[in-house]
Amino acid sequence: MTTQNDLIAQARARLLAEREEVLRDVATLRDRLEAKGDYGLGEGDPMIYQWELNLALLERAEQRLAEIEDALQQLEMGAYGVCERCGNPIEPERLALLPHTTLCSQCAQRQR
Repeated sequence: MTTQNDLIAQARARLLAEREEVLRDVATLRDRLEAKGDYGLGEGDPMIYQWELNLALLERAEQRLAEIEDALQQLEMGAYGVCERCGNPIEPERLALLPHTTLCSQCAQRQR
């Protein structure tokens, strides 16, 4: 039987691994943003599209990183796995799939 401490340890390991992956993605995307296409009037550089896509991907990766950092902070404070909206425990299955989630399934469905 899995104890609460086991679940917390597993969540911490998943979050730390995911954080490392996202940090690599952020570094790669920042490198790609070094080269910017030419925005000259009447000129359409295909690099512009790729640059803007990389910028959007970077913003999403940074948002995901912030969510992971928040989840790790919740772990340290002992508040991990509690829905921020209703205060009920978040289902272990949901946390296994989305270790950085802050909402239980019911509150996440109501948010849509």
